[in-house]
Amino acid sequence: MAYRTIAQLKTAELFAAYLQQIGADLPFDAEIEHGPQAPLAQPYNLPDGFKIGNRFCVQPMEGWDGTSDGLPTDLTVRRWENFGRSGAKLIWGGEAVAVMHEGRANPNQLMINEATLPALKALRLSLLNTHGELYGNTDDLLIGLQLTHSGRFARPNEKARLEPVILYHHPVLDQRFNIPADYPLMSDTHIQALIATFVDAAEMAASIGFQFVDLKHCHGYLGHEFLSAVSRPGPYGGSFENRTRFLRELVTGIRQRVPRLRFGVRLSAFDFAAFQTDPDSGVGQPVAHPDYPFRFGGAADDPLSIDLGETARFLELLCELGVELVNLTAGSPYYVPHIQRPAFFPPSDGYQPPEDPLMGVARQVKMAADLKQRFPNLLMVGSAYSYLQEWLPNVAQYNVRQGRIDLVGLGRMILSYPEFPADILSGKTLNRKRLCRTFSDCTTAPRKGMVSGCYPLDPYYKERPEAGTLITLKKS
Repeated sequence: MAYRTIAQLKTAELFAAYLQQIGADLPFDAEIEHGPQAPLAQPYNLPDGFKIGNRFCVQPMEGWDGTSDGLPTDLTVRRWENFGRSGAKLIWGGEAVAVMHEGRANPNQLMINEATLPALKALRLSLLNTHGELYGNTDDLLIGLQLTHSGRFARPNEKARLEPVILYHHPVLDQRFNIPADYPLMSDTHIQALIATFVDAAEMAASIGFQFVDLKHCHGYLGHEFLSAVSRPGPYGGSFENRTRFLRELVTGIRQRVPRLRFGVRLSAFDFAAFQTDPDSGVGQPVAHPDYPFRFGGAADDPLSIDLGETARFLELLCELGVELVNLTAGSPYYVPHIQRPAFFPPSDGYQPPEDPLMGVARQVKMAADLKQRFPNLLMVGSAYSYLQEWLPNVAQYNVRQGRIDLVGLGRMILSYPEFPADILSGKTLNRKRLCRTFSDCTTAPRKGMVSGCYPLDPYYKERPEAGTLITLKKS
C-alpha cells in the first residue's frame, strides 16, 4: 500500500479514517482549544514549586556548526534564539554538549569546559533575552543543558572518521561500523574518570545559569550503551544494577557538588534490532542475528518486540534518585532511524520506511502514555510529534488533556517553523508553508559534512551554498 502524506489528510474525518485503515492507534481532538484555559497552555508545577509556563518543549538539536574548539558560532546563536522565539517554556538541553573532546559526535559539536564557559553563558542568555523580548515573562521558562559522550558514534577529529569508544562488542554494529574484534573496550578506570568530568561539567553548567542538566541515555550514545551492556564484565555491565551504575554515580557525584541542580534524563525507552536496506526494494528490514540480547526495552528473541520491564525499573530508579524530568524517545538514528524519527523522506544514508511513519508516531505516543500511567509523578516529555504536521496540535492536545503525557517535545518542527508553539497557543492560523514535511535535509546535511538546518523551508538556509549541494546530492 502506498503511504499517504499528512498534507493529503485535510479533514479530521480523513485523518481518522486513514489511521483506522493502517491500524495506527493515535487518538486526537478534532478541535483545538485556545486561551489561558486550553490544555496546551496550562502550566506544569514541579515538586519544588517551579512553574513551567506551558506544555511545549524544545528538543535538543545539534547543528554541526560550532568551532573546532567547541565554541558556538553565529549559526548556533541563531538556532538558540529561535528556541527562545518558539514560546515553548521547557528547553530540553538546547543541544548535546560534549563533556570532553573524545566524546564529540562531530568535530564541530559544542563542548563544555573552562574555555567555552563564557560563550555558553552568552548562548543561554541569547535564548533567554529573545524569549523575554517576545513574551515578557521568563520566570516560567526552564532551560537545561544536555551533557553527553557519544561513545560508539564519536567522531571528534574528522567528520568522516569514526573513533568509537565502546563498552562491549556488538555482533551487528561492530561489523557495520568496521570495529575489529580486538578493538579495546572502555576500561573501568576510564569510566570513573569520565564520571568525574561529567560532575565538573554539571557544576559549570549550573554556574552559568542552566537550571538542570540532562544525563543523556538515548540514541545509541554512551549512556544508552551502558543500559544494553549485558555482556560486559565487571561493575559496569551484566546485571541491571551494574548497567545503571554509571547513572547512579553521575547523580550522586553531581548532587554532592551542586545540591540544588535539577536532573533530566532523555531515554530511549525501547529499541529494535538494527535495520539495513533491502537491495532490491530500498526498504528497511531487520538484520537477522541468532544472538542479539543488546536491546534495552526489547526482548532478545524477537527483533521487533517492545518489552518495557527494564524501562520501568529504570524509571523507578530515577524516582529513587530524585530525578524529576524524563524525556522519552526510542532507538537510534544510526541503526534504526524509522522508529526514532518517523519520516516520509529518509536521509541520504537511510532506507525507505518499512511502515507508514504514522505507525512510528503511534508507537512512541502509546509507549509514553503507558509509562506515564505507571509513573504519574515524573514529568514526562513525549517525542516523535513533528511528523504529524497539521495534526500535531490535535494529537498533542488530546494526550496532554487526558494526562497521557505532560509536555510535547518538538525538534525538526522548530527548525522549519520556530514560532509553531506560539502560533498554536495564540490561536493563529498555522503557516502551512513552514510546517516540517520531514524532507530529512537537516539530517542529510550533517551526514555529508555540512551544517544542519532546514534547507527546504527556512529562507536563511535556502540562501546558503549547501542548499544547492543538497539538491544535487538528492538527485543523484
